[in-house]
Amino acid sequence: MVNIIVELSKYLMIVLITMYTYLCFSIFGYSDPDRQRSMLRRQNVLMFMIHIIAFMVMYLEKEDIKILAFYVIQVILFITTITLYTNIYPKSSRLVVNNMCMLLCIGMIILARLNYEKAVKQYVIAAGAIGVSMAVPVIIRKFKKLSEWRNLYAIAGIASLAVVVVVGRVSYGAKLGFTVAGISIQPSELVKIIFVFFVASSFKMSLEFRDIVITTALAAFHVLILVVSKDLGAALIIFVVYLAMLYVATHQFLYVAAGLGAGSVASVGAYYLFNQVRTRVEAWRDPFAVYDNGGYQVAQSLFAIGTGGWFGMGLFQGMPEKIPVADEDFIFSAISEEMGLIFALCIILICVSCYVMFLNIAMQLHNMFYKMVALGLGTCYIFQVFLNIGGVTKFIPSTGVTLPLVSYGGSSLLSTLIMFAIIQGLYIVREDEEDDIERRKKERLRAKRSREADEGRPGKSRDVPERAPGSKAKRQEKSQGKARKEQRIR
Repeated sequence: MVNIIVELSKYLMIVLITMYTYLCFSIFGYSDPDRQRSMLRRQNVLMFMIHIIAFMVMYLEKEDIKILAFYVIQVILFITTITLYTNIYPKSSRLVVNNMCMLLCIGMIILARLNYEKAVKQYVIAAGAIGVSMAVPVIIRKFKKLSEWRNLYAIAGIASLAVVVVVGRVSYGAKLGFTVAGISIQPSELVKIIFVFFVASSFKMSLEFRDIVITTALAAFHVLILVVSKDLGAALIIFVVYLAMLYVATHQFLYVAAGLGAGSVASVGAYYLFNQVRTRVEAWRDPFAVYDNGGYQVAQSLFAIGTGGWFGMGLFQGMPEKIPVADEDFIFSAISEEMGLIFALCIILICVSCYVMFLNIAMQLHNMFYKMVALGLGTCYIFQVFLNIGGVTKFIPSTGVTLPLVSYGGSSLLSTLIMFAIIQGLYIVREDEEDDIERRKKERLRAKRSREADEGRPGKSRDVPERAPGSKAKRQEKSQGKARKEQRIR
C-alpha cells in the first residue's frame, strides 16, 4: 500500500508544481489586482499541497512522529512569513514572497529526506534569517543615504574577505570561512551583497573614466582575495556581476570585452596554477575517465539524474546518498532522482521567475542607485543558480556553489533571504516613486486648472496688468523644464 501511495504521490506533486510554475508566468498577463491576488492565493494552496504530500510519504516510510512535528512547525513558519509580508509590507511583491517560500519548502522536503538533523538546523537558520530580513525593507525605504557609503562598502567587503585568508579553515581545498562558537560563517556570501552596493554607489556618484578605473581596480581586488582563498565560485560570481553592472551603467561594450578578455586569461592561469581547477575541468571533460580521481561526484550526479528520468523514483525510492555532498552542492541531482526531471525543471523556471521580477523592478526604478542594486542582486542570484545546476549536469565544470534557498548552508541561506528582502524594499521604493509621480501629475493638473479658472474669471483683464505677448508660453516652458530637471534628479 505504501509503495502505491509513493508512486501516486510523485505524479501528483509533479502536476501541482507544474501548475504553480504556470501561475508564476501567467500572472504577468493580468493587470486586474483581484485576479492577481486570486492567482497568488492559488500558488499558496499548491505549495502547501506539495508540502503535505511529501511529508505524508516520509512519515509512511519512516513511521517517526518527529517527521509530523517538523512538518507542523514548517507550516507555521511559511504562514507567518506570508502573513507578515502581506500585512507589514502591503506594497511588497507577493510573487517574490511565494517563490521564496516555495524554494524553501522544496529545500526542507529534500533535506528532511537526506538528513533530518541538517534539515532541522536549516529550519532554525531559516526562521532566524527571515526574522532578521523582515527589517531590511524598512532600512531600504527609510535610509536615503545608502548610496553615499561607497567607501564603507569597499572597506567592509575587502576586510571580511581578508579575515578569511588569515584565519579561515580549509574546506574542500579552499578557505571558505571560519567557525565562531560552533557556528560556521562564510563571509563571501554576505560580501556579494556588500559588493553590489559598493558598485552601485560608485556608478551613482560618477561614470567618468578615471572613477570607473578606480572602481574596477577595487572590484579586481575583491576577486583576487577570493582567488587567493581558492573560493573560485564566489570569485566568478563577483566578476560576472561587476561586468553586468558596468555594461548597464555605461552602455560601453568595450569595457565588457576587455573584462571578458582579462577573465579568459585569468581562467587559463587558474587552470595551471590550481590543482583544484584542473581536477574539476578533467571531471567535466570525462568524469568516467577520472572516476577515482575527481570524477566520482559528477558521475554519480549524472547516474542519479538519468535514473530518475522525467518522473523520478519517488521519495525514499532512490539512492541520492551515493552522491557526495548531495545536501549542498549536488542537491539538484537528488531532487532529479527522486522527484523527477520535470519537477527539477520547474524549480529552474521558478528561479527564472524570481529573476524576471528582479529585472522588472530594476527597469521601473528611477533612482540610479536602486536600479543598479536590483540589477546586481538579480544577476548574482541567477548566475549562482546557473553555476550550481550547470555543474551538477556537466554543462560546465563544478564550482562548488549552493543552490539558493534549496541547498543546505546557513551563510548561503541568510544571504539569499537578505537579498530577497532587499528586493522587496526596492519594490516598495518603486511603488513610492510611482505614487510620488502620480501625485506630482495631479498637483500640476490642479494648478493648470486653477490658472485657467483665474484667467476666465470676469474682470480679470481689468484687475491684472496686461502681460507681454508670449510671456505665458515662456513661463510654461520654464515650468516644464524645471519639472523635467526634477525627474532627472530622481
